[in-house]
Amino acid sequence: MSMTFLSCNEALKFSSSQEKQDEAYFRTLLRTVESTPGLYYSYEEDITLNLQRRYKLAEGWINKPIWKQADPRFVWNRNLIEDLIESKLDGFIIPILQGSFQSVQLNLKSSHATITLLSRRCTRRLGTRMWRRGANLEGDTANFIETEQLFELGGFRSSLLQIRGSIPLLWEQIVDLSYKPRLRIINHEQTSNVVERHFHDLLQRYGETVAVDLTDKHGDEGELSAAYAAEMQKLRDVRYVSFDFHHYNGNANFDNLNVLYDQISEDFEKQGYFLVDMEGNILEEQKGVIRVNCIDCLDRTNVTQSFLAEKSLNAQLQRIEVFTSSECISMFPEEYGKFRTLWAEQGDEISLEYAGTNALKGDLVRYGRQTVAGLIKDGMSAISRYYLNNFHDGVRQDAMDLISGHYTVNRNSPSPFRLNGFESLSYLPVASALIVGGLTLTSFTLQNAGRSAQQFMSSVIWAGVTAGVMAVVKVNGRQFCSRPRLCGLL
Repeated sequence: MSMTFLSCNEALKFSSSQEKQDEAYFRTLLRTVESTPGLYYSYEEDITLNLQRRYKLAEGWINKPIWKQADPRFVWNRNLIEDLIESKLDGFIIPILQGSFQSVQLNLKSSHATITLLSRRCTRRLGTRMWRRGANLEGDTANFIETEQLFELGGFRSSLLQIRGSIPLLWEQIVDLSYKPRLRIINHEQTSNVVERHFHDLLQRYGETVAVDLTDKHGDEGELSAAYAAEMQKLRDVRYVSFDFHHYNGNANFDNLNVLYDQISEDFEKQGYFLVDMEGNILEEQKGVIRVNCIDCLDRTNVTQSFLAEKSLNAQLQRIEVFTSSECISMFPEEYGKFRTLWAEQGDEISLEYAGTNALKGDLVRYGRQTVAGLIKDGMSAISRYYLNNFHDGVRQDAMDLISGHYTVNRNSPSPFRLNGFESLSYLPVASALIVGGLTLTSFTLQNAGRSAQQFMSSVIWAGVTAGVMAVVKVNGRQFCSRPRLCGLL
């Protein structure tokens, strides 16, 4: 619910002025961390492990302290607990998970069921929307999330795993004040190895993998998608499916996802789900996973994953004979609404962590169609994303890199916050003041332009100055944006 950092070092009394400035900024970053959304923990069991993996662990492993059971990919506070681990203070070590936890009770044909959505965010390429794109050289991708849909009814427990993650190429999309910055694919001799490493890891962890790519097939997205498809052709063990989400769902019609399902249904149903009975006997195992991505792995991805989760839930209910082969959850409007809301709220929470706003296209998940209120909400969220991505996320990225240990403070290294040259003026207020001031003076002189030639010339000069400032800001857009200083893009 809350987090506080306590200062316990008096060494700053003997620090230089630059070190004191750096320390003050590091504290600012920690205050940013204090507002981190979507943090969860459990005293009783390890929430970083999915249900199937927990059932597969040896009994001796389950009896270990929770932090020793945990999947290190999903331990958000791993860097913070290192000293406790070294001191063997197991009783004080609680792994924290960043992601989403949503749960709802359903009443299905007089049977009481619980559905829980647990999303686990990987920390290996942790970051914000525009400053962590694609993959690093080890094959770890930005915004990689394992989402588990848990279903409990009458002693039966089932689980469906889905994963999402950025396109596993080396690419970037640096903010530059434009609404949609250009995508740039980084040509690197290691690109093929990066893709191979990423999917080799998925195959080892999840089994058969189907990569569903929801990006557009034109413009910058099209170029990135084509590069992704070309690399995927080199992999024999992974099936790649390209589905232009905006083309098929341009009219915000949720049902058009059936076109995608027709392409992957055989693989999806073959992969199955995990199911145990009331005695703990394993009845079904999930043998593979669907990996979904769009550009951000947020909005289109969440719509698609919720669609697949619904298909699997119907199959599970039919398997345990709560539903007949012709029945599905959409036949129960009130319970169906709860299910969709569950997925929509999960999408909002994940989006807050990566982009700083609620998810777009939430209406498609909640209602299966776009509403006027939803369009207005999406518009406000899009504006908020633009502001945060351009003028705030650089600081937020630094805060994540600091707390996760990707950046280590070293008093012997040069200050990462020292500004040089034009950088000292590189922030929004300067640009805003120049443009607003120029527009104001231009407007004022235009009102008096007809009185004399001198006034007219003043208007022309101020208009030219304002246009010049706007041109400089546009050309140097990246310089006026908030950008991280602690770690590089890769």
